[in-house]
Amino acid sequence: MESFIMHFADIRLKNIPEVGGKNASLGEMYNVFKQEGILVPDGFATNAFAFWSFLDYNNLWEPLGQLMRELDRKEWSNLAEKGAAARQLILNASIPEEVVTEILFAYRGLCNKDRVLVAVRSSATAEDLPDASFAGQHESFLNIRGEQALMNAIIHCYASLYTDRAIKYREDHGFQHEKVALSVGVQLMVRSDLAASGVCFTLDPDSGFRNVVLINGIWGLGENIVQGAVVPDEYQVFKPTGTIIRKKVGSKEKMLCLAEDGSVLENLPVSLSRQQEMVLSDKEVLRLADWAMKIEKHYGRPMDIEWAKDGVSGLLYIVQARPETVHEKDDSKFLSTWHLQQKGNIVCRGIAVGNKVVAGTARILSSPADAWQVNAGDIVVTNTTSPDWDPVFKKAAALITNTGGRTSHAAIVARETGIAAIVGCKDATTAIKDGQAITVSCCEGDTGFIYEGILPFREERENLDKISLPESVLPMLIISDPAQAFRLSFYPNAGVGLLRMEFIIASFIGVHPMALVKFDELKDPVAREKIEQLTRSYPDKPAYFIDRLSQGIATIAAAFYPKQVVVRMSDFKTNEYAALLGGKQFEPEEPNPMLGFRGASRYCHDLYKDGFKLECAAIKKVRDEMGFTNVKVMIPFCRTVEEGEKVLEYMAKLGLGRGQNGLEVYVMIEIPANVIMGEKLAAIFDGFSIGSNDLTQLTLGIDRDATLIAELFNEKDPAVLKMIGETIRKAHEKIIPVGFCGQAASDFPEIALYLVKLGVTSISYMPDAILKGIEQIHIADLAAHTV
Repeated sequence: MESFIMHFADIRLKNIPEVGGKNASLGEMYNVFKQEGILVPDGFATNAFAFWSFLDYNNLWEPLGQLMRELDRKEWSNLAEKGAAARQLILNASIPEEVVTEILFAYRGLCNKDRVLVAVRSSATAEDLPDASFAGQHESFLNIRGEQALMNAIIHCYASLYTDRAIKYREDHGFQHEKVALSVGVQLMVRSDLAASGVCFTLDPDSGFRNVVLINGIWGLGENIVQGAVVPDEYQVFKPTGTIIRKKVGSKEKMLCLAEDGSVLENLPVSLSRQQEMVLSDKEVLRLADWAMKIEKHYGRPMDIEWAKDGVSGLLYIVQARPETVHEKDDSKFLSTWHLQQKGNIVCRGIAVGNKVVAGTARILSSPADAWQVNAGDIVVTNTTSPDWDPVFKKAAALITNTGGRTSHAAIVARETGIAAIVGCKDATTAIKDGQAITVSCCEGDTGFIYEGILPFREERENLDKISLPESVLPMLIISDPAQAFRLSFYPNAGVGLLRMEFIIASFIGVHPMALVKFDELKDPVAREKIEQLTRSYPDKPAYFIDRLSQGIATIAAAFYPKQVVVRMSDFKTNEYAALLGGKQFEPEEPNPMLGFRGASRYCHDLYKDGFKLECAAIKKVRDEMGFTNVKVMIPFCRTVEEGEKVLEYMAKLGLGRGQNGLEVYVMIEIPANVIMGEKLAAIFDGFSIGSNDLTQLTLGIDRDATLIAELFNEKDPAVLKMIGETIRKAHEKIIPVGFCGQAASDFPEIALYLVKLGVTSISYMPDAILKGIEQIHIADLAAHTV
């Protein structure tokens, strides 16, 4: 007689028709990865034959079929009614005795006579296929104990084949209802309610960047992360080097646990101290990332994986894995970028999902039952979402939620459906009014902004197949925002010619480095309190600066690896440094900061050398510990050769000597004295980078911020061009690379042509100008060969 169940030990991917994608994947991993040390809880699954037998036994084929035939497939006005009726038919039915007997026999063997907890998961035979992977269509039940509870969970899983969302999903994807069976997986429960759980993607889910593993984690059961009820911790691991490049503490205010008597689940508040604690150690993060990469390699495609940590044994487990399908469907030949052409009043902000801009009418919804209020193109605003919301997203142009992180249900479905989303806004449903005209902007980095009114924006779509990189001059990017790095890595480029460190310090650190070094001497009580809050999870205050700066630089270095990334050491002016938290106490007041205590002059000075030491420690960590030897260093505003020698000597003492672990140190050419002393600078530095903004102001004697004589500031002035030409000539004489990283090449095509003609090594462009820049280089090459 044909069996009604299959043990995980007997299940492989080939068994998808019998047990569905979810259970087939569990069986595949359980068997394949044992020797790899990847832990997957044991279990068994009811098969399609058991489900068909259930329908036969209860004569449900015709009544279920009739309900589906009666669906209003135009307006879906009776979807809820027909779905509820179908579910009730199943819940009123009974499972055949021979099926029950075989299930309970397998259950007793799995539990070894102990009344241990199990997870009961639905797995439709059309679920988690390459072209059918919609998260959460059917029900799962956790912490099930006892035979009666198990059978009750199984029949509720059967009924979930006819949830409204599942019915609509099958209709949308062309699956015939009567040909989809429901398999139920029964798996030993990982006691993550006593520890932690989460998800990981083997790519960046927003940009599709393939070289990272993204891991999210929360305290307790994983339902909170799926529903977006809490903001999780986030970790990024770079695959080629196997190093953690980013860690971010989530709020994790709630923890879903099993009540002490085992009767119900409770969403308990998490103490402030535990919210600030990360749920995974570095060792555990790297173990999960290693497992994820092995799973991805086995399946041959990016994967969406669920993990859990057992609070009793302390062991990590993989409890589910499915293909990630959003970016597999992307047309990689084309690159779309959105640009907000005007900004307005910010209504609220949250975590951006994707990089789109959408404008429309806000609809405040409290539940999926309010979907009738939504018109095509509206922007849905709600507290949180669950799979029941999926039909609503078919109409919406964008989604905004109060709760959630980048791996919440709302974020996942937004990517699946291609709509813009901003999650974790906290106050969206109160800050935004129903019917209000708003603009949703996800094109400004990790933070998404909701603006008042309908703002102008544009989308640019480029066919990357038509763009080839020139061989004569390297087109490179100017980039400072780690949040944009993965997306920008898809632009045609030869690496990053200018990474402005001060942007990372201002945006991702926010604290003056000397206020951390000399925290005990800090006089400002407000600054002290804020710094205490920022650094509360660090063993010492300077470690906060090193950690945050290294993560920011490493993210950009990873995005462009193994291409070179040239990091300019900090080039704040004193007034800009003073604006950092705790900065006023450590900065002199200067009448003209542009020409004062900036660049190389600071690095060995008693007022800042301990701050520069932290910058160097971050670079050393990025290169030597994280493995990003593609990072080069650049010294800005170096006034004299002697000053350059002094800085290089100090860097060598700090472990960043030229040639150490292949380190190259460039110098900015932005002062006329640099050009004049070019031969001697070439003898002590590994390369030049021309900064046209400062070189122009100092050659022409014009403050680049001056308004009365702004029209005289001209990078195309013959004197400036002569300085540029002389720099390139001297670099060629000394056989060192010479790049150009000023704004002028992005603004003026003729300067780019001039640079190509003189044989500059590289030209760095702002992201919105690099495609045009590449075109200009090709034109210049063609002209040179024509002459």
